[in-house]
This record gives sequence, structure tokens and C-alpha cells, in this order.
Amino acid sequence: MNGTDPLSIARQQLADAISLYQPPTHSPLNVSPWIAMSALQKAIRRGQENLAQRAAATLLSVSPERLWRRCGAIAFEDVGVADLDTVSLVTAALAGKRFRAQLGGEWPVASFIVSKMVQAPKCRAADDLLLAAESHPAYEQARRELPSLTVQELTDIATGSAPLLMRALALWYAVGTQRRPSSHLRLRKGDPAAAFDALYDLGIPTTVVEIAREGFRKVGEILSPFVALLSPMRQQATANTEDDESPPEIMIGDVPSWAYDTYTREGRRALAVFLEGSSETARWVHNHIPPKQRVSFLGTIVFRVEGGAVKSRLRWPTADDLRRLVDIECNGPHCPDATEVLQLMRADLTALNEVRRHVC
Repeated sequence: MNGTDPLSIARQQLADAISLYQPPTHSPLNVSPWIAMSALQKAIRRGQENLAQRAAATLLSVSPERLWRRCGAIAFEDVGVADLDTVSLVTAALAGKRFRAQLGGEWPVASFIVSKMVQAPKCRAADDLLLAAESHPAYEQARRELPSLTVQELTDIATGSAPLLMRALALWYAVGTQRRPSSHLRLRKGDPAAAFDALYDLGIPTTVVEIAREGFRKVGEILSPFVALLSPMRQQATANTEDDESPPEIMIGDVPSWAYDTYTREGRRALAVFLEGSSETARWVHNHIPPKQRVSFLGTIVFRVEGGAVKSRLRWPTADDLRRLVDIECNGPHCPDATEVLQLMRADLTALNEVRRHVC
């Protein structure tokens, strides 16, 4: 843990913090690993420490590799530029089991970083940037044409004066799309080292670039370079924190209803049953969305209404703009404006929760 490079410093800071930390004891949840992963991430978003700790204990018991990977993804997806120090500590914890053993073992490290993320302010701008770059209809031509450019041409765009979504797409293709294939993007082998090196041209501090580089190496998500890309814009903007509106919820066994989302088998089954009902949302989806796409579409709408809700959201202009773009304009060709269906789904969340209770 000696050295002056950003990763060594982050690992020493993590070691120092954990030496003063007393990890709580938590009983695992009686749920599948997939529900535990969903509960962990959404509890962190909502600032619910007890549930987040129990979900982490569950994953550490039954699927530790999923716990560490998910924690790395949460740091960049949900904390992001709101608290880069916390992102740095979480990334340091991904160094490996031997390193964590030096700090006291798997549970003290896992419990500590989960607690840090629960308490941190949140910024989901990197995830919204990913979704907007991936699916906004205005950038369909760019998604087709950028893969033919060289890495140098792509990094020139990424660090230039083009609109943010164009820069994000260029950076994505420069890093490469093979580690996170997308049906919206062409498969392209990138040069991650060159892409991260190019970020220095934006004046991004070494610590931010190198933590993002390590995050990508460990987790393989484009979220990490996107956090670095957004960081200078965040530093130049005024910001405040604000809690999102809390959607209605019920308990289903050990976890709240929002843990049963479109990324879990149980959650998708509940969405399918909900679509067979007579709610206004189900009627809208049947009238606008092709049958094979309905469950996935509804899952996305539910996420925008419920799953992405956070406590202590960092509000700043770019983040707000990206959130609006994804909410309203990035839901596919059959839904160019999602305003109406989002309103309907908010009104029907209680009905969806009753379906979840019955199915799950």
C-alpha cells in the first residue's frame, strides 16, 4: 500500500478509515442473489443503511463476486461526481481478496464501503449519459458512423467542443464496446489506455482519471470514463442536493416492493401479470407498444418512476438535462414522448405493488 500514485493513496485512505470502523452484524436476507443485488443498489440510492447492509451480507455469503462487482458499478452509477472521494474508496476496495484480508477481511471492507455509499450524495448523470448516448433518436446517425473513425479521431471528438452526447459516444467507441455490448451500438474493439490518456486533455485531475481507469479495468462499465468526462462540467456548475419524491412501497417478505424490478426474474413476471390487467398504464402500453417489447418497455418506465429514485440527489444543470432527456425522449420509436405513460405509471404504482405481492 506504499506509493504516491492515486490508487496507492486511495488504498491507504481506505485502510486508515477501516482501522477506525466497527462493522455491524447483519443477518442475510431470505432472497435470491438477484433480488439481493437489486435491494442493495436501491437501498443505497434511498439511503436505507440497514437494508443495504443486509443485502450486502447476503451477497457476501452466497455470491461474493457479485457483491464486489455491484459495489463498483454502484459507485460510478449512483454516486459518481457527487462524491468522488467515496468513488475512490470503493474502487480501492476492488483490489482483491488478499488486499481486503490485510484490512481485516471481506465483511469489514464491504460493510464500510456500503455505509459510505449510503451516506454519500448521489449523482446519476453518468448513467443517464450512457442511456441518452445509447438510445436518443437524434444520435442514430452518429452511432452508425463513429465506429469507422480511428481512436485518435474519436478521442479528438471526445475532448473537443461537440455536444456532450456526441463526445460521450466518441469516448465509448474509443474505449470499445466489446466489454458491454449494446444492441444500439456497433461492436468495436477500442483502446482503453489511449482513451483514458486523452481525458487528461480536458484538464481532469490525475486522481479522477486513474480511479476511473481502475474502475473500468475492474468492472468493465463505460460509466467510469463517463464520470471522468462529466467531472470538469460538474466543477464549473453550481449545485444543491434534493431528495427525490418517494414512490409508494410495500414489504414483500424481507424487502420492499421496489426490489422486484425488470432485472429480476420475479420482477419481470410481475410486470407481465400487471400488463394483463385493466390499469390505465397497461391499456396505454397495449395501445402503443408491440407485444414482444411490452414487458421490457414497462420495466424501463417503472425504473424511471421508481427504481432510480434517490435520497440527496445532486441537482446541477447538466445532470437535470440528461435526466429529462432519458425520462421523456429515450424510450424507443413507439414512444417519442413518455410524459403521459410516466404519469399513468406513477398513479398505478400501488396496483403494481399488489401484483408484485401476489406474484412474488
